[in-house]
Amino acid sequence: MMTRGATRMTRVVMGHMGPRYFSTTVLRNDPGTGVVGGAAAGLLHGFPSNPSEKVAVTWVRHFSAMGSRSASTAALNEKQQEKESSDKKVENTATAAANGGAGKSVVSYWGVPPSKATKPDGTEWKWNCFRPWETYEADMSIDLTKHHAPVTFLDKFAYWTVKVLRFPTDVFFQRRYGCRAMMLETVAAVPGMVGGMLLHCKSLRRFEQSGGWIKALLEEAENERMHLMTFMEVAKPNVYERALVFAVQGVFFNAYFAAYLISPKLAHRIVGYLEEEAVHSYTEFLKELDNGNIENVPAPAIAIDYWRLPKDATLRDVVLVVRADEAHHRDVNHYASDIHYQGQQLKDSPAPLGYH
Repeated sequence: MMTRGATRMTRVVMGHMGPRYFSTTVLRNDPGTGVVGGAAAGLLHGFPSNPSEKVAVTWVRHFSAMGSRSASTAALNEKQQEKESSDKKVENTATAAANGGAGKSVVSYWGVPPSKATKPDGTEWKWNCFRPWETYEADMSIDLTKHHAPVTFLDKFAYWTVKVLRFPTDVFFQRRYGCRAMMLETVAAVPGMVGGMLLHCKSLRRFEQSGGWIKALLEEAENERMHLMTFMEVAKPNVYERALVFAVQGVFFNAYFAAYLISPKLAHRIVGYLEEEAVHSYTEFLKELDNGNIENVPAPAIAIDYWRLPKDATLRDVVLVVRADEAHHRDVNHYASDIHYQGQQLKDSPAPLGYH
């Protein structure tokens, strides 16, 4: 009685669960042949009719479970292999880049394509710090003798501040104009960045445009930085000169930041006078080159591409274009100070973008 009830219950359960876990075909082992064959016995709705079918059913069931487990394991192994392959590729790329090898492309999950550029002649552009469309030919016709005569108290304060700052520079570098130019550019690249940053924050606070002056001042800072990158190829700084740059930059950044917050017209006037001194320093640099006291070496490759100089350009050609840049920065900062002196804001006058 109990056996019949259990058998009936088992058939009901197997009738519902069978389609999920078992094949729709019943495998039988024909007696005496040893061959497993297919039959339409009611496996889905009951037990097999003989022991050989039971053995076949047990085999089919385990085969299905093993197949699922094997498929899951295979998928897991495949994902693990892909991850290891990706990690190895990133590691190899990083190693190659660190060793200065050819593989400098970065494998990134974010899908940002690397930017590639070429020169007008079709050759590959090798500089990442600036692109071909940022290069230019310096305007050599600019008047180098211009000078803003200090009249007001703030003008005189700016003028004599710069004169006082020049004295320790003359004592320290004397006539080593390569190192002097390098030091000068580490300071000259600060005001444009500070002014642009403060104008940027002011524009955000007041919900107003800047008249293009943010971009103009940042262009100036970038141009001064390119001067530094150029002279780094000419004069290699030693340990104490690097320490001096570190100290001077820290002091000057904070001092100029405070000055710009207090009086932008004073800050721009100071930079105008600094640029006048820069023009004078590069003029002296040229005299030393012309007198043969400094070797007129070939121009660095970065300078040739940045200022579109001839292939046979020399250090003298580089100093000429850098001096012209400094004269343009002189004019821009004196002009910005004049705008403030006339009671206006920089945003009221269009900025001289691309003024080189």
